[in-house]
Amino acid sequence: MIEFKQITKQFPDGTVAVDEFDLIVPSRQITVLAGSSGCGKTTLLRMVNRMVEPTTGSILIDGEDVKDEPPVQLRRRIGYVMQNAGLLPHFTIADNIATVPRLQGQSRAAARSRALELLETVGLEPHMADRYPHQLSGGQQQRVGVARALASDPNILLMDEPFGAVDPIVRTELQQELLQLQRELGKTVIFVTHDVDEAFLLGDQVVILAAGAQKLQVGTPNEILENPASDFVASFIGAGRGKRVLRIKQTETGPVVVDADGRTQGILSGGEQ
Repeated sequence: MIEFKQITKQFPDGTVAVDEFDLIVPSRQITVLAGSSGCGKTTLLRMVNRMVEPTTGSILIDGEDVKDEPPVQLRRRIGYVMQNAGLLPHFTIADNIATVPRLQGQSRAAARSRALELLETVGLEPHMADRYPHQLSGGQQQRVGVARALASDPNILLMDEPFGAVDPIVRTELQQELLQLQRELGKTVIFVTHDVDEAFLLGDQVVILAAGAQKLQVGTPNEILENPASDFVASFIGAGRGKRVLRIKQTETGPVVVDADGRTQGILSGGEQ
């Protein structure tokens, strides 16, 4: 379990990115931080592995304050996936994945074996192990980024808009693969996104944020959709427009579900009314 306790972050220029933030991140679930650009999502995420230090407050992992552990040691036991994969361009794919295990003292052979195993886990062929990042597509690079984050078998996985730079089809594939991985591995995941549809798809717990990391609502996707806490939240999630507003339309072949713009979103199973 991760706990944020009265976290504030003020940068030297006086900008308050996070203002007295509290949150409990349940273990073995995906918690999504969702909000517009600049609301403090990434700052919160990067404080967990001490890439950003809070001005005041504390972050606890299973009751232990992260500031009591050396940053490098802490980061080696927390997986981290960023938007553009962040792969080392002069390392092969296998060597990129094996970076942390090697730093932790694993032999080259053992680290490579782990890398090959993880390539399969994230849906890549073993023959890609000896390629370089520039020889892979954006979606393949993101898969390698996930594999690298999992290489040391961390309990915690931090994901900073990891699918934001790929095309919609690949993004959908990566989202489904993450859900499958989570079913298999059961990590404690903090996932940052500005895409509310992605937040509702992936999150067991979703946190809607405003500027200064102000919590507007915390709950399951169903709780937030069914009972937005404010007009702002309702507007942010699109509760009164587009595909959030569904109705049944009768067609020659049976009833379908359409959105507020009249676009078909699905077919009713068994012709239910």
